[in-house]
Amino acid sequence: MKITIIAVGKVKEKYYRDAVYEYAKRLNKYCRFEVIEVDDEKTPDKASEAVEEQIREKESERIMKYIKDDAYVITLEIRGNKLDSVAFADKLNKLAVYGRSHIQFVIGGSLGLYKKVSDRADEKLSFSDMTFPHQLMRVILAEQIYRAYRIISGEPYHK
Repeated sequence: MKITIIAVGKVKEKYYRDAVYEYAKRLNKYCRFEVIEVDDEKTPDKASEAVEEQIREKESERIMKYIKDDAYVITLEIRGNKLDSVAFADKLNKLAVYGRSHIQFVIGGSLGLYKKVSDRADEKLSFSDMTFPHQLMRVILAEQIYRAYRIISGEPYHK
């Protein structure tokens, strides 16, 4: 199984980079894991909705370059489905059983995802009704993927 996180923007804080790297190391036991960062667009203060839409579109063009035709794509969106950790693990396991060998998770930029990316998704996932910093979301997602593999493997995990 290959798991890819495609995320808009670079992780600036070392502690976030270190955390993602730690989960990447741990995940090597279970899958091929990678994080792809695409450049974000600068958002001017008090940008109009039209300008924000242009920014989302530019970021989506960068994202779409990495989305594979045969991948199962899961976008992180506030209006997506909410799963607990066990249900998330079950989802990943079922995808593997049904022959989906590549799962790509997409985290948009600070303005969210452009409709084209959202429409490409096979599934939309939400971790909360709350908004999280995009850099922290990468850590949370990597941790939940790791936790899912521990659950799938019947290994202990914190509840």
